[in-house]
Amino acid sequence: MAKQKTHKALASRIKITKTGKVLKRYAGQDHFNSRDTGKISRKKRRDTTLSGAHRRAIKDLIPNTPNF
Repeated sequence: MAKQKTHKALASRIKITKTGKVLKRYAGQDHFNSRDTGKISRKKRRDTTLSGAHRRAIKDLIPNTPNF
């Protein structure tokens, strides 16, 4: 059976921490940010954690990653 390949589009968008958490960037950071409220602007500065259900799906798309 052939080896499973890594989904490179997804691998570039997420980061897996040492403890196994999956982080992604907050969406909509490119332009038209001046119309956002201060609460949203501050929220966009941080990465967000994905849920456990997403973790299971990501594990299939990115095989051979440690800390999963």
